[in-house]
Amino acid sequence: MQNKFLLLIFSLFSYFVILLSVYFVHINFFEVKVILYSAILDSFIALFIFFAFSFFYKSIIINSFEFILIMIICILFGYSFSISLPTVIDRSLSFYFLEKIEQHNGAINKTSMKDIFINDYIDEYKLIEIRITEQLESGTIQIDDSCIYLTRRGHMVAKFSNFFRKNFLAKNRLILEEYSDHLTDPLRRSQINNEYLCQNDDKK
Repeated sequence: MQNKFLLLIFSLFSYFVILLSVYFVHINFFEVKVILYSAILDSFIALFIFFAFSFFYKSIIINSFEFILIMIICILFGYSFSISLPTVIDRSLSFYFLEKIEQHNGAINKTSMKDIFINDYIDEYKLIEIRITEQLESGTIQIDDSCIYLTRRGHMVAKFSNFFRKNFLAKNRLILEEYSDHLTDPLRRSQINNEYLCQNDDKK
């Protein structure tokens, strides 16, 4: 039993080393469209390499069922890595604030945070461009001339996220010094701005 446990630890460590190697090569020498999708692809490439190297000891050390379990654990580990490290760090506003404070010698005036978001974050992180690219690659939007339209998939995703937000997000969430349900329906007080609308609305 102890040998099986050590084998599992060694297998996960080996897979992690392969995954980091594949990910490093990908981000440095190949084009990347969407960080999340690329990281998930890397995790499966690493799984294939790991499978090829580890298959030879499957029948010697462990049985087929145990081998399949190790592969499933590696898949879950790879997916967790993809969404927990590159994707979070790439898009996290929280990380950005920490990095921005660090840039300013570890201290920033609290009243400046909103200005930092509006004036710095959106431009420095290419927030709009990246989000449009991600949604185009995901098939949730399409661009026609100067208008961005939701696709059928986009409508479905928006309805699902709205339903989930209203029904399954915390109703008493701490926001600075008070608890609020604001983020369960952040658009509740938002009005339609006619300046945002497309001139040709026939695709809606």
